[in-house]
Amino acid sequence: MIAIACDHSAVELKEEVKKLLTERGYDYEDFGTDTTASCHYPIYGARAARAVASGHCDRGIVICGTGIGMSMVANKVKGIRCALCSDTFSARMTRVHNDSNMLALGARVIGVELAKEIVNAWLDAEFEGGRHQVRLDMMTAIENGEEIE
Repeated sequence: MIAIACDHSAVELKEEVKKLLTERGYDYEDFGTDTTASCHYPIYGARAARAVASGHCDRGIVICGTGIGMSMVANKVKGIRCALCSDTFSARMTRVHNDSNMLALGARVIGVELAKEIVNAWLDAEFEGGRHQVRLDMMTAIENGEEIE
């Protein structure tokens, strides 16, 4: 299951991404918002990130105007590796090398069709493990307050 959330600037793009997820056979849970009235995006981003971190959802997609705020919020939740992507190469590589479990998109930065391509690239890519697992373990150690060398 995919967690999905947005702020007021990204409701339209979120609906397009939800259609894509449905077409691809993915279940999703929408954590809001559903209105274009100004809102506080950390509320919705945190809800989606917590659903992923808890295991309730496998991965998540968060969307705001630039994607920056939502990615920052998501990454405050322990266990989240959220990547802001504006191109398909980065979306693929963030899964392959970093095992990202959340994707952030900027509704005011990319168009609908590019957003769909990015989501597809991210969904289709698989973590390679190997040397990348060592680096992922280092990230987790840092998150847990440990020193690394």
